[in-house]
Amino acid sequence: MGARLGSAVGGRSRRGDDDLVETHEINVTPFIDVMLVLLIIFMVAAPLATVDLGVDLPASAVEPQPRPDKPVFVTVKPDLTVAVGEDVIARGTLTSTLDGATNGRKDERIFLRADKAVSYGDLMEVMNLLRNAGYLKIALVGLDGRS
Repeated sequence: MGARLGSAVGGRSRRGDDDLVETHEINVTPFIDVMLVLLIIFMVAAPLATVDLGVDLPASAVEPQPRPDKPVFVTVKPDLTVAVGEDVIARGTLTSTLDGATNGRKDERIFLRADKAVSYGDLMEVMNLLRNAGYLKIALVGLDGRS
């Protein structure tokens, strides 16, 4: 009975029909190799995908739009004081001052300008004040950068 079943030597059975013995194991080595190569590619490519550029945004090369008859300017000065038109105001009174300048029309375009020394976060704070006041049409004013 033992001779009839035979034992597998070198992947073949001792029976005369030369059938190969099936192995039920998965070779994961190529899979691991591919994963390691992909990991290295992503580790090299990820730092290249980030943007790390210094920007100086005040100049613009766009054709200027026609100016309204009485534009409303909100200015952020280098000392972070806010002015509506030519009048310096407290930030808490920005809503009431704009309501007076626009006659209560919230759909009027507000022209926001800021000094180069004003940080982006401080400019965004003033934009949030304008948004909270209901003024959603905000135009940023810059220098004409066309040569």
